[in-house]
Amino acid sequence: MGLFDRLRGSDGPRVAFFGIDGVPFSLIDDHPEVFPELTAMRTAGAGAAIDSIVPPESSACWPSLTTGVNPGSTGVYGFQDREIGSYETYVPIGRDVQATRVWDRVTDAGRQATVMNVPVTFPPQREIQRMVSGFLSPGLEQACHPAALEQTLSEIGYRIDVNATLGRDGDLEAFLADAHETLERRYEAFDRYVTEDDWDLFFGVFMTTDRVNHFFFEDYERDGEYYEEFLEFYGTVDTYLGKLRAALPDDVTTIVASDHGFTTLDYEVHLNRWLEREGWLTFATDDHEQLTDIADETRAYALIPGRLYLNLEDREPRGSVSRDVYRETLAELEMALLDLEGPDGEQVIERVVRGREVFQGNHDAIAPDLVALPTNGFDLKAGYGSGGPIFDRGPRNGMHTFENATLFTDNPQLDLTDVDLYDVTPTILDLMEIEYDGEAFDGRSLV
Repeated sequence: MGLFDRLRGSDGPRVAFFGIDGVPFSLIDDHPEVFPELTAMRTAGAGAAIDSIVPPESSACWPSLTTGVNPGSTGVYGFQDREIGSYETYVPIGRDVQATRVWDRVTDAGRQATVMNVPVTFPPQREIQRMVSGFLSPGLEQACHPAALEQTLSEIGYRIDVNATLGRDGDLEAFLADAHETLERRYEAFDRYVTEDDWDLFFGVFMTTDRVNHFFFEDYERDGEYYEEFLEFYGTVDTYLGKLRAALPDDVTTIVASDHGFTTLDYEVHLNRWLEREGWLTFATDDHEQLTDIADETRAYALIPGRLYLNLEDREPRGSVSRDVYRETLAELEMALLDLEGPDGEQVIERVVRGREVFQGNHDAIAPDLVALPTNGFDLKAGYGSGGPIFDRGPRNGMHTFENATLFTDNPQLDLTDVDLYDVTPTILDLMEIEYDGEAFDGRSLV
């Protein structure tokens, strides 16, 4: 007997959250004919552009969105983080998230949650009634709880992620076909457990949207070869969201949100090559591939996306920057970043944020000293390989943005004025009438 076929043990308000990774609000706002379902949701409730976080990278964004706190509290700053007191780096996964997730708060309140395909949630949590981990999971078998879920999802051809290698290799037709297949299987799984599970919170994420944006956003913004195919894909996304919402009873609040915006990518900017050219970064050997290869005299280095660290004494193992000159060195690097010009004289860095201004919490020991937010079109990279240009172009033509993330709801009680990712978790808890300490969050309820 499923969710809507029996008397529930809990009669509290329920929320269904559907993530659409990397979808900019302007895309939906400019094309109501492509997004009739989201447009109808906005008419019934509200919809607006919201801000992401610093840095706007999915591995950091989803932990912050699902906890309501900044990376200084989650302990996750990006796709690659640095070990404390070391030059060793690692890829953060779900167990590295040090803050309480929204679904944990739901279960702690005696309610039930179904969580599907949220990035940075591997390994799946045993205390959640049903969970399949998303991006960064090594495989479906390891990503599922309970174990029987893996067989069910395998039978329908469920995929954790699209095959991005097809896009990187330039086989765009095959990539699009794979993206549609991945999207369809994700919808099929969501539809099944939206209707079968006894949940108070359903939390599922479509990540294929981000993948499609990375390889086709220039086609959309500049009327390229795949313009129609891009909008056709998003028409399918909207249809599936409409069907999922239609499967919900009237007392469930639906929220649809993205974790960051998107724009066209013109140049990849290799910050460590620039730091090396400008004398900030030196390598110990000619054959270097990782952060551990930097030389003692290095003054600064970068991690993606746009995170810069001083090689600080008593923090880095071979720190060369004295704490006595920390502030002036930071100011010097900040000015150098703002002066960086692109191939045609454009300002590459729109603004620079000091880490201490945006990262607070018990896990800020690995916070970057500076975060560079680029001008649209310049995607900030790192890497420690030998040679190569500072500015080049890879197979991707779309990049993340801090502004222009998306939030839609069918609940007219939500005020979407001046919103960012940190507001999502307290809003969900408020809608579900679950008590919480407002001081525990960097965001606020939108109810």
